[in-house]
Amino acid sequence: MLNGADLIHQMAEGDAEAFARFYDRYAPLIYPLILRILPDAGDAADCLQDVFWDARQRARTYDPARGTAEAWVVTHARARAIERMRGARRRRDSGRRGSPVVPSAASPPGALDRSLLSRVFERLPDPQREALELAYYGGLTQTEITARLKQPLGTVKTRLRLALERLREIVRPA
Repeated sequence: MLNGADLIHQMAEGDAEAFARFYDRYAPLIYPLILRILPDAGDAADCLQDVFWDARQRARTYDPARGTAEAWVVTHARARAIERMRGARRRRDSGRRGSPVVPSAASPPGALDRSLLSRVFERLPDPQREALELAYYGGLTQTEITARLKQPLGTVKTRLRLALERLREIVRPA
C-alpha cells in the first residue's frame, strides 16, 4: 500500500486513481474535524470537497521534508474551514444574513465516529484541551485564546504545544 506522500506525488503527475485513494484514506479523518468547525453538514461537505480539490491542484507544492501527508491535508482542511467560518461571521456581523448554522450529526459514508475525537481529547489535561478546542474548533488565534482565557501568550502557546505532543503520543500506532 502506498503511503500518503506517494499518493500526493502520483496526484501531482495527474493520476486520478491516486487521487481517489488519497480521498478514501483521508476524508474520514478530515470530515469530523471540519464538522467540528462548521457544524452544518452541508457547509462541512462543501468544505471537504474544496479541501480535496485544492489538494489535487496543489499536489506539486507538497514537500515531505516539511511534514507528513496527513499533516499537510489536515492543516489545509482546518485553515479552509476556519476561513469559511470567519467569512460567515463577517457577513453576519456586517448586517448581511449568512446561512444558519444548524448542528447535525450527519456525516459522509465511512467517516470516523465523531466520538473518537472526543475520546482522544478527553485524555488531555483540561487546560490543554480547552486551548486546543478554542484553536482548532473555535477557530481562534493564539492572541484571541489569550484574551478569552485571560492567560499569558506564552502559557497558551505552551499548552497548545503540549496538547499536540500528547495527541501525537495517543494516536501514534503501536
